[in-house]
Amino acid sequence: MPASPSTARAINDRLALRLLQQEGPLTAGQLKQLTGLSRPTVSDLVERLTVSGLIRVVGESGEQRRGPNARLYGIAADRAHLAALDVRTGGVLVLVSDLVGRVLAEVAVPIDAGSGTGPAVEQAVAAVEEAARKAGPDAWAGLHTVGIGAPGLVDPATGDLRDSSGLPAWHRSLVAALQWRLPKARVTVENETNLAAVAEQREGAARDRDTFVLLWLGHGVGAAVVLDGRLRRGASGGTGEIGFLPVPGTGSLPSATDCDGGFHALAGAAAIGALAREHGLRVEGPPDGPGAARLVARAVTAGEGPAVRFLDTLADRIAIGTAAVTAILDPGCVVLGGEVGQAGGESLAARVGARLNRMSPLPTEVRPGTLGGAAVLRGALLTARDRAQDELFAP
Repeated sequence: MPASPSTARAINDRLALRLLQQEGPLTAGQLKQLTGLSRPTVSDLVERLTVSGLIRVVGESGEQRRGPNARLYGIAADRAHLAALDVRTGGVLVLVSDLVGRVLAEVAVPIDAGSGTGPAVEQAVAAVEEAARKAGPDAWAGLHTVGIGAPGLVDPATGDLRDSSGLPAWHRSLVAALQWRLPKARVTVENETNLAAVAEQREGAARDRDTFVLLWLGHGVGAAVVLDGRLRRGASGGTGEIGFLPVPGTGSLPSATDCDGGFHALAGAAAIGALAREHGLRVEGPPDGPGAARLVARAVTAGEGPAVRFLDTLADRIAIGTAAVTAILDPGCVVLGGEVGQAGGESLAARVGARLNRMSPLPTEVRPGTLGGAAVLRGALLTARDRAQDELFAP
C-alpha cells in the first residue's frame, strides 16, 4: 500500500533534517540532489520546516548566482538545548550544547565521598544549573533533554540506575533530583561504558563497524556490546560486566558483591599500578583511571627494558578477558577504550591483538580507542541529541 501524502511528507522532512544534521547547511538544490526528490517537493518541505522553526537560512552557497537558489538552510540550533553528564565516583562533568551538538559550556565539580547524599546531589545539580547559565539565556530558560552516563547497572525495564556495591548513594538520587529541579526536561541515564561505545562508533575508532565490543579500561573494567548496529544491554542491564568475569591469575573468585577476584583484579587501575611497581616503574598519584593511563603512556614512550616487559604483561592480562568475550560473541573487532586504552594506543592494541589471536581461532581486530575518558560525555551528548531530535523532528 502506498504511503499517504501526510506520511510521505513526514518521511521526506525527516530525511532532509537528517541530511542537514550530517552534512551541515545545504541549498535546496543540494537537498534535491541528495534526496532524489523533485524540485517542487523539496521546495514544499523547505517551506514547511522553515515555518515550523526547525530550519532557517544561515547564509549563501558562494555560487555566482544569487537569490533563493543560493540560500543555505541549516537546522535551527537554538531550538533546543541539551545537557550531558559524566557521573563519576568522585565528581561530575557537565556540558551544555545546542540542538546540533555545538558545546556552549562545560563545568567540572569534584564531590567528596564523605559529603553525604543530600549535599552531593545538590552539588551535582548546581553544576548543571551553572553550565546552563554559562551557555546563555536560552539554555538557562530551560533544557530540553539531559543525558547522564554513570557507572553501574541501568534497569532496562524502568531506566533507573540500580543499586551497585562500591558506588556512592548520591548516584541513584541524582536523576530524581534533576527531574524535580528541571521539570520540563527529559532526563535519561545510561551505563557509562555503553555511552562510550556509542561515541566510539559515531565519532571514534569503530565508525566502520556495526558489530564490535568496547573494552573499557579505566578505574575499573567493563565492556559494551554492539551487535548488528544495536547496543545490547541484557535481561537485567548487565551485559558487559566483565569485571566480574572469573579468569585465571587472580588467586580467588569474584562474588555477587565484589569483583576483586575477577578480571578487574587483573586489569583495573589498582592492578595496573601494582604491576608497574613489580616491574620497577615509578608510580605516582592515586590508583585511578588517569593515574593508570599515565603509567601506560610513559611505558609506551620509554619503549625499552622494564617498560616493555610491563606492557607485555599487561597485554597478556587484557587478552585473557578479551578472549573470553570473543569466544562467546565473535565480534570481529575489539576497541580498547577508556583512559588506559587511549594511552596505550597502537602499541598496547597490537600486543593484545597478537596474544588474542594466539588464544582464539576467531580472527579479531584490536584497535585503540580514540576518545579516551571523554567518550562517556560525548556518548551522553549524542544520545541526548538523538532523543531531542526524535521528538522535535517527529511529524
